[in-house]
Amino acid sequence: MRQIPITELPELVGQELGVSNWVAVDQERVDRFAQATGDHQWIHVDVERATAELGGTIAHGYLTLSLIPMLSQSMIAFVGVTRGINYGCNKVRFTNVVRVPAQVRLRQSVLACDKRAGGLQLVTECTVEIEGQTRPACVAETVAILYGERPARGG
Repeated sequence: MRQIPITELPELVGQELGVSNWVAVDQERVDRFAQATGDHQWIHVDVERATAELGGTIAHGYLTLSLIPMLSQSMIAFVGVTRGINYGCNKVRFTNVVRVPAQVRLRQSVLACDKRAGGLQLVTECTVEIEGQTRPACVAETVAILYGERPARGG
């Protein structure tokens, strides 16, 4: 796992942070996501119908998006961060379907890093790749605010 001090983040703008390991997207994961979100559309959960009409089930786009924090945390640790806040996404595109079962991984780069709200606002490009596919499943520009340890007060 790559260790990156929070103080070095501004220097990494324009650079790739890393690539995660592959993670399985199987029917069990899709079914658990459907249960958690209430999204039971047949293309995701009806294996028999989806196989007959589409060749198999397709993972939810938002399931793919929701894997980004876990995949990121599996490859990078920001040293000196006391807490991080998910601030949202500037842009999300689902550019390819994830056919179940599949393996996906994250490729992440720093787009911007600026002081904000007493911390650092980190904007990253997150590309969720599908094993064996040239077109990624998802490309998202995510925004987080990272807070570091405060210096001790003199006196």
